[in-house]
Amino acid sequence: MRRIWMILQRLLSILFTLLFTLPAWAGGQHADFTAVIEQASRAVVNISTVQRASAPNKKSGVFNSIPPELRDFLDRFLERPPTLQEEQQARALGSGFIISPDGYILTAAHVVKDADVIVVRDTNRREWTAKVVGADSLIDVALLKVNATDLPIARIGNSDTLKVGQWVLAIGQPFGLDYTATSGIVSALGRSLPNDTYVPFIQTDVAVNPGSSGGPLYSMNGAVVGINSQIYSPSGGYAGLSFAIPINVAIEAAEQLKTRGRIMRGWLGITIQRVSQDLANSFGLDRPHGALVSRIDPESPAQAAGLQTGDILVAYDGHAIDTAADLPPLVGRTHPGVKVPVTILRNAKEQTLTIDVVELPREMAERRVTKPKIGRSRKTPEPPPLLGLTVTDLPASDHEGPHGVMVKRVEEGPARAAGIHSHDIIARIGGVAVRDTKHFRTLIPKLPRGQTVPILVLREGNPMFLALRIP
Repeated sequence: MRRIWMILQRLLSILFTLLFTLPAWAGGQHADFTAVIEQASRAVVNISTVQRASAPNKKSGVFNSIPPELRDFLDRFLERPPTLQEEQQARALGSGFIISPDGYILTAAHVVKDADVIVVRDTNRREWTAKVVGADSLIDVALLKVNATDLPIARIGNSDTLKVGQWVLAIGQPFGLDYTATSGIVSALGRSLPNDTYVPFIQTDVAVNPGSSGGPLYSMNGAVVGINSQIYSPSGGYAGLSFAIPINVAIEAAEQLKTRGRIMRGWLGITIQRVSQDLANSFGLDRPHGALVSRIDPESPAQAAGLQTGDILVAYDGHAIDTAADLPPLVGRTHPGVKVPVTILRNAKEQTLTIDVVELPREMAERRVTKPKIGRSRKTPEPPPLLGLTVTDLPASDHEGPHGVMVKRVEEGPARAAGIHSHDIIARIGGVAVRDTKHFRTLIPKLPRGQTVPILVLREGNPMFLALRIP
């Protein structure tokens, strides 16, 4: 009986092993990319660019006058200055893919940025000189055109149907190695990067290295689902974090680049930040979600619609806003002139506003926030003992500037715990706009004891909400 029981246990063990390893075997068989590569690589192209320098090094000519024998010797033992030709031609490598038989090609904008000459080469080693139809640095998409016909084209997929864990494949020329294929899985969707708020990136663990930028990201059925754009790496090489532009975003951009030569983006005129747990508590939310409005531009669509600083956007045109990163891509892809319903939380109560979206002004795409001028203060009152702050009135100025009080010193206490720094400008506290130090001191005793209140500060001109817990 004991022997029979041991045999049954062993059989059960084998059965469980098979059950758990079968999906892996099936996945390994399903992850055979040979058919995808054979079909898809025909539409992939290598891109090389030349940028001519405007001021070559005069020492180059001196070095070129040296006899070849001595020049070879110096090459071995000295760091040779670049020749005139090398100085004038800075080469870059990238990848792309053909989207129409008559020669339209998609790639990343940074691949062809500032290029004087762009050379495209296909799998048959045919070469063409390409021109830039249009490029957009905010999305990092460029549309190229070569004079050719009957070209093989990439099949365009639907990036909205991607799921985390799905197999994907990249083809490019990392470090100049033509038509290198690498594979991995989708690690995350809708990823927002610090300097790219308009793109909900596809994060993968596909090996992508310099030279692969602009190349296609394929699904297992051979359809392009993204454009490989960036990697995150402390060394500059692949470290397991690669980011691709969703193909739906790229195709929309390409259509506008083809018809207008530029991309029109929607604009609300607000600055937003994420909602932390502390801020959620201070605004009376049950959990952190939404995009917190920290600033509203004057004469903007948001101001016209009645949006206020401190409102939390939780839905935009029917799309739930779970984090602040969800909002910019939705707004950017909204056509100017469209009226969009937005759901906000104001004083922990939900209400709906309608915003007439307009086009993002061109100058605002590259706008840099101007730091407020800080000069000698008019008076320095005693620090409010409750917060551990010393504040001062803002300098008198004839120019329009921020309202509030400037933090002169932060001592141990709730203010320091909230993250308030010296030279911050406190613009609002507990939902009330601060006028000056006198007004600020009258607001302090009215703050609810034992609760967390939102406080809006300007730090180097950038607005942000902090959660201040009142003891």
